[in-house]
Amino acid sequence: MSLWSDFQTNSGRPIYKWKHYFPIYERHFKDFVHKPLTFFEIGVGRGGSLQMWKRYFGPHARIIGIDIVPEYREFEEDQIEIRIGPQQDHGFLQSLLDEFGPPDIVLDDGSHLMSHVVSSFQFLYPRITKNGIYMVEDLHTAYWEEYEGGLRKPSTFIELSKTLIDELNAEHGRDALSPTEFTRNTLSMHFYDSVIVFERGTTTSKWARRIGKD
Repeated sequence: MSLWSDFQTNSGRPIYKWKHYFPIYERHFKDFVHKPLTFFEIGVGRGGSLQMWKRYFGPHARIIGIDIVPEYREFEEDQIEIRIGPQQDHGFLQSLLDEFGPPDIVLDDGSHLMSHVVSSFQFLYPRITKNGIYMVEDLHTAYWEEYEGGLRKPSTFIELSKTLIDELNAEHGRDALSPTEFTRNTLSMHFYDSVIVFERGTTTSKWARRIGKD
C-alpha cells in the first residue's frame, strides 16, 4: 500500500500533511522500507504520522517523535518512542544520539521557526548515517514573518540552502570556494514546493574516463 493510500484509509490518530508531500516521501524513503531504521520526526502533532511511518517502514523501524509537549508521551507504543525537548537545543539533540545512535532519516516538521530549523539541521545533518536522508517540510514558513521568515532574508533555511548549492559544487569552483564536509558527504539536494531534501553519501573520484577502441 502506498503512503497516500495509507493516509486515505487511516483510522488511527489524526495526520496533517499537504497532499503533494506523499510522492516526495516515497521517492526518498522507499529504499528504507522493511530494513532496520532509526527515524527522527521533529514535531509530533497528534501522533498520527508516527503511526503512519511505523506502518510504512515496517517491523524493523524505530520511530522517535520529538516535541516540547510533555503530554505527547502518551503516543508511545511498540516501535514508537517520544522524547521531550526543544529541537534547537544541541545538548538535547546530543542526548538523543547518545540514546538511539545516529538516525537514518530526520524529518523536520517541528516549530517551523527559522532559527530552530537551521539550528537542528546544522547539528544533526553531519551526524546522521553516511547514506541518510534529512528532509525539512513546510518551508513556505520561510517567507512568513511570524516564523522569522521573509523573502531573501539571510537567516531563513531557504537562504541557507541556496548557499549549500555552492558548497555541493565547490570542487568545480576553481578555488573560489573550498570544499567542505558538506561537499564531501552530500550526494544531492532536492527542492520541492515547501520541502527540501538532502541525501548524504560519499563518492570516489567524480571524474570518469573511458579508454577503448574507436
